[in-house]
Amino acid sequence: MKIALISPYDFASPGGVVSHISCLEQQFTRLGHEVKIIAPASKAIYTLGDRFIRIGTPRPIPVSGSIARITLSLWLDHTIERVFKREQFDICHLHEPLMPMLCTSVLRIKRAPMVGTFHASGGKPWYKMFTPIGKWYLNRWFRKLDGRITVSPVALEYVEKYFPDSYEVIPNGVDTKHFHPGVKPMEGFDDGKINILFVGRLEKRKGFNYLLEAYRLLKIQMPNCRLIQVGPGVRLLKGYKKYIAQYGIPDVIFKGYASYGDLARYYATADIVCFPNTGRESQGIVLMEAMATGKPVVASAIGGFLSVLTDGVEGIAVPPQNPEKIAEAILRLAKNKQLRRQMGQRGIQKAKQYDWEIIAKKLLKVYEKVLKNKKEAATKA
Repeated sequence: MKIALISPYDFASPGGVVSHISCLEQQFTRLGHEVKIIAPASKAIYTLGDRFIRIGTPRPIPVSGSIARITLSLWLDHTIERVFKREQFDICHLHEPLMPMLCTSVLRIKRAPMVGTFHASGGKPWYKMFTPIGKWYLNRWFRKLDGRITVSPVALEYVEKYFPDSYEVIPNGVDTKHFHPGVKPMEGFDDGKINILFVGRLEKRKGFNYLLEAYRLLKIQMPNCRLIQVGPGVRLLKGYKKYIAQYGIPDVIFKGYASYGDLARYYATADIVCFPNTGRESQGIVLMEAMATGKPVVASAIGGFLSVLTDGVEGIAVPPQNPEKIAEAILRLAKNKQLRRQMGQRGIQKAKQYDWEIIAKKLLKVYEKVLKNKKEAATKA
């Protein structure tokens, strides 16, 4: 099968959808399919060779408390037509299919059967701001989808409010061959201190400020601990460092962006991984990565996370935006090595259910169903 995977987001910028598509491409290729990724890119993507097709130059646009790096060009049709005529895809899988302009342009032109995955949840969607005429156009594009998928029940509830229809729920996956208990930890952190890891962009909805306040409280009761931040973002960094200096909080390390290889090693370095997100998470790939590496998780009790984490089993769920409860949960795990080990082992088993090989095969069944339905409809016509 020849498959097009389409991202509206800058493929040179790290993010959940970009990671999702990258892992899918690897799995489909391993299974013998021919795959092309189509996306805007702010720089060359050399690692994928001719498996990547760049269409559009991304621009940063504020969306639901985050920044979406998408192309806003109105002149994509000719390039899209040329690419689809040349490649002759059997099926096209769009991620966030109603995000302009690349995905909506592909839907409008429609040169292959179309499957769309909706990833988002929570907050006010960008398409809510459209005029009635704009919403009418979005509905026209939505109806061009031959198959509709959401990554979690939370994402399903979110999109159904605006575009009611039948959807299949197929979650994000995790590469258990990359994230596993045997990964070598990063050097320099094996000094007896309890390593608390945060993985995520430094933006408000990721909740690092609540973890930082929790860590300040925790450090008083357990001085022998360290907080490590991994993930891109500099806009809020100055404020966090000012807070650290104001209260004289030691052992906070900002590592910033980490490569895919180093990310697994940071998980391996951690004793506890914390995700204090405030909301609008459809599932939580990072939770599965931590679990696959055998680490106990402290995470906000929000819908997307609770679709992965069972409180008291693979980790501890805490009320969002509550530094005291975050500190309490981390302290409980920090003081009990056996509990950390037990939760970590359960996390490994949970993550196996989300292995990308399993998820990829579920998606292939959707593709096959869509192609079968199209063939039967053509026969009847």
